[in-house]
Amino acid sequence: MTGRATGSAAGGPTRVVLAGVYGHGRSHLENLRGLSARGLVELVGVCDVRPVEADWLHGLGAPEQVRPDGLAGLVERTGAEVTILCTPINTHADLAVTALGAGSHLLLEKPPAASLAAFERIAAAVRETGLTCQVGFQSLASAAIPALRKRIASGALGEVRGIGVAGAWERPADYYTRSPWSGRRRLDGQDVVDGALTNPFAHATATALAVAGAEERGAVAAVELEMFHANPIEADDTSAARIRLADGRVITVAVTLCSTGRTEPYLIVHGSAGTARLTYTTDELDGVVHPRANLLENLVEHVRTGVEPLVPLARTGAFMEFMEAVRVAPDPLPIADGHQVLHPDRRELPGVKALTDASAERLALFSELGAAWAEGRS
Repeated sequence: MTGRATGSAAGGPTRVVLAGVYGHGRSHLENLRGLSARGLVELVGVCDVRPVEADWLHGLGAPEQVRPDGLAGLVERTGAEVTILCTPINTHADLAVTALGAGSHLLLEKPPAASLAAFERIAAAVRETGLTCQVGFQSLASAAIPALRKRIASGALGEVRGIGVAGAWERPADYYTRSPWSGRRRLDGQDVVDGALTNPFAHATATALAVAGAEERGAVAAVELEMFHANPIEADDTSAARIRLADGRVITVAVTLCSTGRTEPYLIVHGSAGTARLTYTTDELDGVVHPRANLLENLVEHVRTGVEPLVPLARTGAFMEFMEAVRVAPDPLPIADGHQVLHPDRRELPGVKALTDASAERLALFSELGAAWAEGRS
């Protein structure tokens, strides 16, 4: 099966269905409003476990509403050419396969799936249908990444020995109670893997892999993990990872949701002749801000004219190898209250941002940096 020739073939707007409206889905609604105003898309259907309130759909017409088990029929009735899938991680595979099987291209929110096996199910559906699955790693649509890769290839940084990533944010306690799957590794017997490494900071690892040119399956040789939680959750809220690539280079990722305030996460490329710093949330490479493409607009253009999708599913294969390592690793270890500052609405780990910075500079794990709560626990 290939994409249906409908609205876009006739020069009209591309018909879109949004599955998962609340939470992060709201950002997709805002994007749809902008593209709709330009005549590029029409929201013809929404899919959610709860009825969607009219004010959430202001300016987007009156799209048909269904529950998740009605997604296939919704796509078929509306002739949707694109489905945006922004639902809980553990539902991605089933709904992605459903949308593709119903004849719709897909914009799939990150992480693509909760397990490598689920990812392969989606990949098989892409091959069988001939349709496109674009993954919502927005940072991979930044022109800063090819600019940095070009600099590395030119030899300007010398021999690259590794890439270090640091990210330090804070999250209130209710971040982990906003939905049944928040902060869970498993739910009702299904993998969720909703931790700091794999959800809020998923872009960190994906961006580092992209800069290294190590994005597809087979690029990751081994993963070392130190995963912890200060909050009373199953998953990690403070973790460090060391990824060894098949070509011998190393990527470290040190992140936390227990910092004070928010600082923009970044990566440092360490070369024998110099370093380069990319702040991937702002597309800033050594002080120069680069443009970033809109992934939905790119997918619509792909449907209309055949331009290459920016983040096809295959480009996230190495990330899923990392995700699988997190999934099968021992559960994160608790950090004792004595190492924390307990605020009424959140938990703070003193000095944790400095630890993430040191990790990115030294390509080191928390236990190697002398973090008291990580000593002897790697």
